[in-house]
Amino acid sequence: MIRASAAVLALLLAPAAAAPAHAGIPVCSYRVEASFPHDPSAFTEGLFYANGLLYESTGREGASRIVVRKLEDPAPLTQAEIDPSLFGEGIIDWKEQILSLTWRGGQGFRWDRKTLKPIGSFHYEGEGWGMTRSGEVIYQSDGSASLRLRDPATMRQTGSLPVTADGKPVDNLNELEWIDGEIWANVWLTDRIARIDPASGQVKAWVDLSGLRRGDGASGMDAVLNGIAWDAKGKRIFVTGKNWFGIYQITPVCR
Repeated sequence: MIRASAAVLALLLAPAAAAPAHAGIPVCSYRVEASFPHDPSAFTEGLFYANGLLYESTGREGASRIVVRKLEDPAPLTQAEIDPSLFGEGIIDWKEQILSLTWRGGQGFRWDRKTLKPIGSFHYEGEGWGMTRSGEVIYQSDGSASLRLRDPATMRQTGSLPVTADGKPVDNLNELEWIDGEIWANVWLTDRIARIDPASGQVKAWVDLSGLRRGDGASGMDAVLNGIAWDAKGKRIFVTGKNWFGIYQITPVCR
């Protein structure tokens, strides 16, 4: 484990910058508990933690891949390359498989969870962004204000979940994670995570991570917050971003 330095923590815990306001919804700040290394060449699109390992998918044509690694070490234990003509997006586990999306290719893939060898593919309409899962239901984002519900066995769409905050649609929903009965969603191009009630689609709270990228040192317009992972056993939340240098274990601070 790599602890954040006092200087970095000061930046990470700096007062939140202005962000889109939603009057009736609580806004949580955060506390950084620990930091871990992240490959700065990774254009993070999907992230989850399971059985002591971190699974990450990256984007961009010719650089898209899926990596399995230990939290403390960014060196891949196993990795798989996505077709270089495709832009890799979100991933999720299901039984002994990893399922992955592509951005505009309309094509997804199934991988053996242990070896990351390809074992199948599927097709879908619309864009592929992020994914998470609760039991036998996959929730998938496509950059809109609605999540698609899918059957992991077939990846057919079984429903949709419009997401609103104070009655207004929340566009640009991106990377997703299921955390203790809530769907957490990065909102693309913002420093906020929406905590969504999966029954109603309403945003219950925001987690404002303003200052986290500044503390990380990532630069460039595309180096946005994107990546949420939940260690269900250890009750730990990890976040990162595209081309970031670190992965951060955070605790929401809600008043």
